[in-house]
Amino acid sequence: MTDTDFLHADEQALAQRFIDDGFVTTPADDRAGLDRIQRRAAELAADYLKLPHSNDPYAMLDTIHTRVSVDDLNGLRLHVFNGLNAEPWFRPTYFRLARSTIETIVGNELCMQRRVNLSIQLPGDSSSLLATHSDVWSGDSPFEVGVWVPLVDVRRTKSMYLLPPSLNGEMQDRMASLRSAEELYKTIKPHATFIEIPYGYVMLFNQTLMHGNRVNEEAGTRWSMNCRFKSIMSPYADKRFGEFFEPILLRPATRVGMQYKLPGGFHG
Repeated sequence: MTDTDFLHADEQALAQRFIDDGFVTTPADDRAGLDRIQRRAAELAADYLKLPHSNDPYAMLDTIHTRVSVDDLNGLRLHVFNGLNAEPWFRPTYFRLARSTIETIVGNELCMQRRVNLSIQLPGDSSSLLATHSDVWSGDSPFEVGVWVPLVDVRRTKSMYLLPPSLNGEMQDRMASLRSAEELYKTIKPHATFIEIPYGYVMLFNQTLMHGNRVNEEAGTRWSMNCRFKSIMSPYADKRFGEFFEPILLRPATRVGMQYKLPGGFHG
């Protein structure tokens, strides 16, 4: 008997896909919530650029490269990033986009990253690249997952790439002989997968795997959000509870247990 014997068949299949492939994509649990986020992002972008709000937020975001220069891109990104994270409904809505999948893959007593990240990558722009990396190399816990949500369709170089779990360890072992992140990418390139995700879907991925992005060679601008989730009781690394993460779901029995003191004042 294994732990999966206690899961429904669909949960078993989802869990196995995550283990085998390093990621799962699934329709957003709350499509109306995703549309609300997309619409608010487009409104904030329009405000920054002093444009009227669009009746087609998808087109506004996908063609933003016709309205903003690379030099002004980070100003736009920060304006939208700060505006979204200032909305009290934003983080709960983001969680609800993938709640059922998060609870199957991670658990139902959860911490969430305090601020949801935003990436904007214009066609042909080399200023917004993330070199090949694993998040655990820079202080993240291997017990976390990334929840990656595009606000437009993404495919090929408009998306991110991910190295399969079956090859990740072998490629990490080769790193000592490599001289740069670019050389590392060239080593893993034949094996890395650019993940196609249509708007309306979300992705959970194993952020211990090597991943990154390249220059966007597609016609539209990439807009994507990402946020980390972990089981509240699982080990932390440099990004700590109460600093980088905050609890969002804590069950009553856990609350009771955390507060209980034995006679004499000692915690149980």
